[in-house]
Amino acid sequence: MIHFPAQRRGPLSALSLRLAAALGLVFAVVAAVYLDRDGYRDVNEDGLTLLDCFYYAVVSLSTTGYGDITPAAPSARLVNVLFVTPARVLFLIILVGTTLEVLTEQYRTGRRLSRWRRVVKDHVIICGYGTKGRSAVNALMENGLDRSRIVVVERSSVALRQATSAGLVAIEGSATRSSVLNEAHVKNAKAVIIATDSDDASVLVALTVRQLTAGQVRIIAAAREAENAPLLKQSGAHHVIVSSATAGRLLGLSTSAPPLIDVVEDLLTPGQGMALAMRSAERDEVGRSPRELDSLVIALVRRGKVVTLADRAGAVIETGDMLVHVRDDRPQSTATV
Repeated sequence: MIHFPAQRRGPLSALSLRLAAALGLVFAVVAAVYLDRDGYRDVNEDGLTLLDCFYYAVVSLSTTGYGDITPAAPSARLVNVLFVTPARVLFLIILVGTTLEVLTEQYRTGRRLSRWRRVVKDHVIICGYGTKGRSAVNALMENGLDRSRIVVVERSSVALRQATSAGLVAIEGSATRSSVLNEAHVKNAKAVIIATDSDDASVLVALTVRQLTAGQVRIIAAAREAENAPLLKQSGAHHVIVSSATAGRLLGLSTSAPPLIDVVEDLLTPGQGMALAMRSAERDEVGRSPRELDSLVIALVRRGKVVTLADRAGAVIETGDMLVHVRDDRPQSTATV
């Protein structure tokens, strides 16, 4: 099942408001009839009780009108003309409006689904919307990827609500199933990020994606244990990030070289000061040394491979190179101070 970002208030909220308005109309008519109960005629000729007033209000607003209770006095008839009849019309509008809204919402959802299936392409699929998945989504959007090009695959209903609340399209189901990945249009995807809670599930997802896409879609996976990284690569993952090993290295640096931790956190935390970025080499930069540029270039990406500045091949920028540099990521107002 595909869940789209919520654009309106929830159906329970809308239904509760309509129900409250309908009940308010009923009680208002009951009060009006009860205050002028002497002006109404009952077939039993024994006067109107409070229950009779409720009965008359319900059958009048629902346009049933059995005729066993009728306004006899001019004041009662005037109340019916000026108040009960408009209340009846409004009551019907509330009931019909609720039905129309449900039908309209179903039609709108169907249209959105059809349109999404036609235009979804070159998107990024996030398998798992836990801590790692949410961080991956934030990093993608910080680098300019529109949230409409991010699709979340998740089994947890809580995580699905969080994803749709963040404005993302979410697909309910397990990413290990081919039907779920096909529903996410994995063959047209630009990349698949596997951020599941277990390495076993990550391996199954990588195998399923590779089988469906014949290795044409880039797969990036997170592994909890370093010993599972080779298995993930054999399963089809192009890049594997070992979370436990990375955390261990940072813990070790925090003891031996504490300032380095601040630098790493600054680079990884958006809006703090520094951030890693990548851009294409400009025409006037080709043939120059990366060290001569105004921006702080720390590496080159040449034909899909990373070339460090310490390598002889990294001494000169070539046509088609991508420059990995450190940019100023502070807010504009802070950066100009």
